[in-house]
Amino acid sequence: MFARAMHSPHHPILAQIIPTRRCNLDCAYCNEYDNTSAPVPTEVMLARIDDLGRLGTTIITVSGGEPTLHPDLDRLILRIRRCGAIATLITNGLLLTPERIGALNRAGLDYLQISIDNATPDEVSKKSLQALDQKLKWLAEHAEFDVTINSVLGCGVRNPEDAYQIAVRARELGFQSTVGILHDHNGQLAPLEPAHRAVQERILALGSGLFSFAHYDRFQQAIVEGRPNSWHCRAGGRFLYICEDGLVHFCSQQRGAPAIPLEDYTIEHLKRYAAQGKPCAPLCTISCVHQTAMLDAFREAPRETLAGILDRRRQRNPDFRVPALVSMLDWMFLDPARRSLFSKFALRLLGASRD
Repeated sequence: MFARAMHSPHHPILAQIIPTRRCNLDCAYCNEYDNTSAPVPTEVMLARIDDLGRLGTTIITVSGGEPTLHPDLDRLILRIRRCGAIATLITNGLLLTPERIGALNRAGLDYLQISIDNATPDEVSKKSLQALDQKLKWLAEHAEFDVTINSVLGCGVRNPEDAYQIAVRARELGFQSTVGILHDHNGQLAPLEPAHRAVQERILALGSGLFSFAHYDRFQQAIVEGRPNSWHCRAGGRFLYICEDGLVHFCSQQRGAPAIPLEDYTIEHLKRYAAQGKPCAPLCTISCVHQTAMLDAFREAPRETLAGILDRRRQRNPDFRVPALVSMLDWMFLDPARRSLFSKFALRLLGASRD
């Protein structure tokens, strides 16, 4: 993913695709589900995945609704892998069983994310650690793919300490953990209350990899404080959201723009909408769109971006030392002349030579 992002500025890094809008839950804060929609026909979904492959998409995430309600989810994941893309899944996890996890292994799933909202279910959300802990144990025992558990903070979260408990439990089981900030129905943010901010700091103190998107502090800290971010959103180009009707949107919270059928989407659309400014960007909390922007920041201002990440890590941990691997990647990829050479080499090595 990183090598291709450095090599080519005009392919989607990440696309989310919706195989069903239906969900088996009705969380009060969510605006991305209904209780009636039928699954998108499998052949239609396979054609859409092929269209994303035509555009050179690096990562295809199956989301929803609740994607495990689609009867042919395994075929969709297998098709994503055959298109040469990384296959990821966002699920509430409630329908996972050892048999289901085994099927996901065989399909070639690379990565799964579950967001857990609280320690015990309440009237806002049933996605609780209490309800999901056995599912997490099965994942720890059987999954051959990476797993991240996301906890949440923000308005509507009654007990912020639950987020820390969830993060600790994820680490105990060998999973990555992240913390998300709940947004309103327009994908916009409100500042965290002091108790929530204190919990967020404790979760960050648990540690993660240097380039973990959860530690891209320039975005995260501003979101926590309710401050606008100054950044260029590349949704519609580097990030695509394809709804159940097969239309491309900027993201899940900006459905309706540009609303072009995926089958008609071209490289010119990718370039145009990646360059287009979005008025919702300053107060956006959609982390997957921020993630693609982080990769493009590396491409466009590599040394400045890396220096910022390293400086913020040193502020958090004065004893931090730059890993040798990072120094090597700095030498290989962050000098413009060497970057072109080593990016092409990495792409050939990884069998991902598409422009």
